[in-house]
Amino acid sequence: MTTHHPSPLAQATTTALEKYFTELGGEPATDVYDMVISCVERPMLQVVMAQASNNQTVAAQMLGINRNTLRKKLSDHGLL
Repeated sequence: MTTHHPSPLAQATTTALEKYFTELGGEPATDVYDMVISCVERPMLQVVMAQASNNQTVAAQMLGINRNTLRKKLSDHGLL
C-alpha cells in the first residue's frame, strides 16, 4: 500500500484555507474558488515567466495552456 503525501503546495493551500476559515469566525464564506484562484494565479504566472526567461511559448508549455490563454492571463494580471 502506498501512502499519499500531499505536495508542499497542497499543504500550504490547506493551511492557508484552514486559517482563512478560522479567521472568519463562523461567518459564511463566499466566492472561495475565485479568491483562491486570484491569490495563486498571479504569483504562479510571475514565477513561471521568470523560469521561462519571459518566453511566453515556453511558459505556456510549462503551464500546459495555450499561448493565447497565457497572454490573456498575463494581461488580466497586469504582467504584460
